[in-house]
Amino acid sequence: MYYRKVLAWAVAFLIAVSSLGVASAKAKVDNKNEQGSLQSIEPLNLAVLIQDDLVSQVGNELGVTRDFIRSLPQGSKVMVGYITTGTLQVRQPFTTDLEKAAKSLRIPIGSRSSSAFNPYVEVIEALRKFESGGTNANALLLISDGLDTSRGFDATAAGRTLDIDRTISEANKRRVAIFSFYAPSEGLTSRSRLAASYGQSSLNRVSKETGGKAFFQGATGFVTFDSYFSRLRETLNRQYARVR
Repeated sequence: MYYRKVLAWAVAFLIAVSSLGVASAKAKVDNKNEQGSLQSIEPLNLAVLIQDDLVSQVGNELGVTRDFIRSLPQGSKVMVGYITTGTLQVRQPFTTDLEKAAKSLRIPIGSRSSSAFNPYVEVIEALRKFESGGTNANALLLISDGLDTSRGFDATAAGRTLDIDRTISEANKRRVAIFSFYAPSEGLTSRSRLAASYGQSSLNRVSKETGGKAFFQGATGFVTFDSYFSRLRETLNRQYARVR
C-alpha cells in the first residue's frame, strides 16, 4: 500500500512538472510570435532603399526582407527603390499591395560600377516622395554602407557632411524616421575598417536625429539581416504601438 501511494505521488508530480514545462514553452513561443509580429502597430508609409553596390551576400537576404514587408499591418504603404550611380531607381512607387512591393525587390548589382558615392542625395529624393498629410506614420529603411565619398574620403568628417545635414533636415521636416541597416559595399567599406566605421557613424547619426535607429555589428564583414529585422520589429512595436 505504501509503495502504491509513493508511486501515485511520483506520477502526479511528473505530470505536473511536464505540464509546467509545456506551458512555459508555449508562453515563450507566444511571446516570440508577438515580438515578431507587426500587426499590433499603426499602419506605416515605408520606403525601402537599397544601395546597389553592396556586397553580393546582400542578395541572399531578399527573402527576409520580403517577409518583413509582408508582415506590415493592413493599410501600410510601401515604396521600394535602389540607390545606384547617383540615381534613385524606384522599382515600386508607394502601394498598399504589400505582396507587389515585396516582389519588386531584386538582387543588388553588387559592383563598383554602380557605386552611389553619396547615398544621401538619393535618400533626400526618396523623402520628397512621401505625401504630406495622411494618418500613417512615415518611416524609411536605408540598407547602405552609409559612406559619403562624393567630396573625397575625410574620416574626420564622419557623419558631418553637408548632404547628411540636409537629409536629417528633410526627414524631420516631413516627419520621416530613418532606420538603417549597415552592409559593406564592394568599395572602401569592404576593405577598410576606418571607412566602415565612418559609414556606420554616418548612418547612426542620420537615424538617431530623425527618430529612427541604426543596426550594425562589427566593423568589417557581412552579417545576415535576421537579427537586424528581429531588433527592428521590436523597435517598431514599441515606437508605433496601436492606441487602444
